[in-house]
Amino acid sequence: MPAKIIDGKKIADGILENLKSKVKSMNEKPGLALVLVGDNPASEIYVNFKEKTCKEVGFYCERHNFGKDADEMELLNLVTQLNNSPKIHGILVQLPLPKQIDENLITNSILPHKDVDGFTAVSLGHLFSGNTIMAPATAMAVMRLIESTGTRIEGKNAVVVGRSNIVGKPVAMMLLEKNTTVTICHSKTEGIAEKARKADILVAAVGKPKLITKEMVKEGAVVIDVGINRVNGKIVGDVDFENVKEVAGFITPVPKGVGPMTIAMLMENTLKAMELAKKI
Repeated sequence: MPAKIIDGKKIADGILENLKSKVKSMNEKPGLALVLVGDNPASEIYVNFKEKTCKEVGFYCERHNFGKDADEMELLNLVTQLNNSPKIHGILVQLPLPKQIDENLITNSILPHKDVDGFTAVSLGHLFSGNTIMAPATAMAVMRLIESTGTRIEGKNAVVVGRSNIVGKPVAMMLLEKNTTVTICHSKTEGIAEKARKADILVAAVGKPKLITKEMVKEGAVVIDVGINRVNGKIVGDVDFENVKEVAGFITPVPKGVGPMTIAMLMENTLKAMELAKKI
């Protein structure tokens, strides 16, 4: 029986409508600053969509654009201003940054309670210690999509293919918090197919088109595809969707899966950041 498609866009739309209703009754609006450096076409698309969504739900939004020759000091000065701004509750510096700029330096200059991307060492440290303040939006999206299936997570085997600080590691930690048994696979892992076949929950986040094939998926598994790859002008994921859906129990499409949910989680984090600011 073909897998049930997890409609990330539909779930995200519901979350955004709920946020929009909450914001209407607020005197103070959550404020998000978006910082774009350089001329990466994909980054510009992502920031445009985040800005559009921010305004649609009624948040205050600032956008700051820098050319590809921007230097670190310019960016650090801006982050300092945004850290000190009472109108700005969340700061998002779109990655990747140009080579002359140290991404870790810039990311970690953001105050932890304004780190809506959840990328600072402080945010990740809290996540890894089981005391999450602000989790990475994409990892949150993955967890919400898994939970939307109604599948019992506790005690199940989960395999995460990918070990980035943005998705792979945070998702693994969040699954561990839910009492799953987690295996992380990466480019040096031997026998990935064999390990993947044991997964009740399989998360693919490596950026390799159609890496996960039908033969690598356990019958009835929940398959979450985080990959976004452009192949012959089309956007495809890390999972061979058409074939894998024949064996999986649930599967996310690409697009309209993890992507829209990531934006929704970013908006949730911005509202949370405003609430945190009131406690400081």
